[in-house]
Amino acid sequence: MLRRKILDTLREWKGSHGTECLLVNGARQVGKSFAIEAFGRAEYESYIAIDFVRQPALKGIFGESLTPDDMYSRMTLLMPNVRLVPGNTLIFIDEIQECPEARSAFKYLAQDGRFDVIGSGSLLGIRFRTLRDAPSLPVGYERQLTLRPLDFEEFLWARGYTPESIVSLRGFYERMEPVPQSIHREMMRQLREYLAIGGMPAVVQSFVDGAGDFGAAHSQQLMLHALYLDDIARYASVSERIKARACYLSLTRQLARENTRFRYAEVERRSSARKYESSVDWLVEANMALRCNAVTTPSFPLASYEDGSRFRLYANDTGLLMAMFDFSMKAAVVENTLKGPMKGGLYENLIAGMLSQKNKPLRYWMSKDSKREIEFLADLDGCVVPIEVKASRGSTVSLNQLLEGDDVNIGYKFIDGNVSVNGKKVTLPLYMAMFPFA
Repeated sequence: MLRRKILDTLREWKGSHGTECLLVNGARQVGKSFAIEAFGRAEYESYIAIDFVRQPALKGIFGESLTPDDMYSRMTLLMPNVRLVPGNTLIFIDEIQECPEARSAFKYLAQDGRFDVIGSGSLLGIRFRTLRDAPSLPVGYERQLTLRPLDFEEFLWARGYTPESIVSLRGFYERMEPVPQSIHREMMRQLREYLAIGGMPAVVQSFVDGAGDFGAAHSQQLMLHALYLDDIARYASVSERIKARACYLSLTRQLARENTRFRYAEVERRSSARKYESSVDWLVEANMALRCNAVTTPSFPLASYEDGSRFRLYANDTGLLMAMFDFSMKAAVVENTLKGPMKGGLYENLIAGMLSQKNKPLRYWMSKDSKREIEFLADLDGCVVPIEVKASRGSTVSLNQLLEGDDVNIGYKFIDGNVSVNGKKVTLPLYMAMFPFA
């Protein structure tokens, strides 16, 4: 069983949620149902799972009346083996997007308070937006949480590294000391494997079970890639299906350029935002892609300078991005023989995923003359933190110039090299991107 950080978050919710149900969103196959079931069985005397895809008849629980007593009565009729233990029962409503009334019921279930309730689903915003009668949202009675693929620390746990060993590694980051070369080389190897495998639970599990079998992992990635394309065909509107698919598959070309700004011409020659912008939005809402908006100036607060007309688009999981390439791409990544702009694009995608897993909005900056750029920017304690990502050990003119300003206290440069500090500039190995902003 893969260890996930969300279990700690769920335990925290259990002890502090008051009159709130929990809604867990996330892309398909990121492990939502598995984690919630493990939590429910471990933490409650009674665990009740309702899955509207496997058992569509259970939609009847949330019929005409949404009073708690009526819903619980219908539940015991449709699920005669359930036990409702006041104060010690978790009701898990899976695939909640298939029954909008169940989400509307959150308000009344939360007010009742006898039982804890968690809902989960994929494509939530997309599915509810396409309904003629969208559900009334339980404002004030619903806490939302997004689960993403395994982060690098979770991947290391799966590979057998103990929490204590990662704490030891964190010590080098906190002290800003170089990591011993033997450890550094091993961590870079693990990071390249993570880049190739990604964080989708089924892929990681097959990789671990196969003692590092890249072939088994690749097969799982291809199945998930096909599932994502099938979801586009099933759930996107007729007018969006072909366009959303084309935008998603264009990521391999978008990230292979020196300037990874999303270009509609890479999707279709001489195309524009007018035709494809809504398709990009669909991919982001479906949690299949991560959007990184440009800012016109790298100043605090970044949200005030965001320019949504210029953006970069990344895959939600580097492993699924790798599934769009031939299997030989894995060997090039893991053995560190990959050259050219695509290598930089892959590492950008990796860091974008790491930042999103920390719930950091993704933003970048490029000067008007396109001669200077910062791959990522973050707000922290009233200041802007610039983040440069270098697949090799190239120069950092843009970062150096930005650090000359009084409103920037620190900047990070992530490379394949070791830890060093030069004034405000902190150079870290790429694998240490899991530590800042935690």
